[in-house]
Amino acid sequence: MGDALGLLVLLIGLELVLGVDNVLVIAIFVGRLPEDQRQKARIVGLSLAMVARIVMLAVVVALASLTRPVIADFSVRDLILLAGGLFLLYKAATEIHHTVEIKDEDHGAAAGRTGSFTAIITQIVLLDIVFSVDSVITAVGLTRHLWIIVTAVVLSFIGILFYARPIGDFILRHPALKILALSFLITIGVTIFMEGMHKHVPKAYIYLPMGFALLVEMLQMRYDHNRRQRKGMATDA
Repeated sequence: MGDALGLLVLLIGLELVLGVDNVLVIAIFVGRLPEDQRQKARIVGLSLAMVARIVMLAVVVALASLTRPVIADFSVRDLILLAGGLFLLYKAATEIHHTVEIKDEDHGAAAGRTGSFTAIITQIVLLDIVFSVDSVITAVGLTRHLWIIVTAVVLSFIGILFYARPIGDFILRHPALKILALSFLITIGVTIFMEGMHKHVPKAYIYLPMGFALLVEMLQMRYDHNRRQRKGMATDA
């Protein structure tokens, strides 16, 4: 029983770490919707993504051939990663273009929210499936006890849902952070594509520069905040 609990904690930690990608995707995609639909989109998108991940888990257990070549040297896993990586690159690059060119603001805040609710949910679920391929295969490799993996998936999704909204709202309030988050998604898209091409990219090479860039941006935001406060104090004086 102790080994099962230890493994459960390990899998929950793994899912939460990999959930960073999900939070970024949700923050960006949900931002295309009217504000009153965003929380609903988060809940529906994450719920369907959780169900899709559990179904995928059952498929991986039933079909050991998921990692066996089906086209040339590419397996089903590789094809999913290739398609998902390219799709993520396209979406991130498109969103960066919209943000930098201020296209939404040019047509008004209301008109800028052109994203279809169903389309946003579909994209969140599809990208979560792409993100979950490796984690599901890793989890199955660690244990064949499905209740442990399913419990870890459910608990981690509850955790992601808890902090998806505050992080997403914070990113949307700061355009520089939104562009940085989209740049992270481009990096993740390249990494996923390379994994599909059988080129392993150590995750540390991705997350450490991302963390450093985020730290630099937070320091810049702190500097701007302090400068505005000083100007306000000087004006009052």
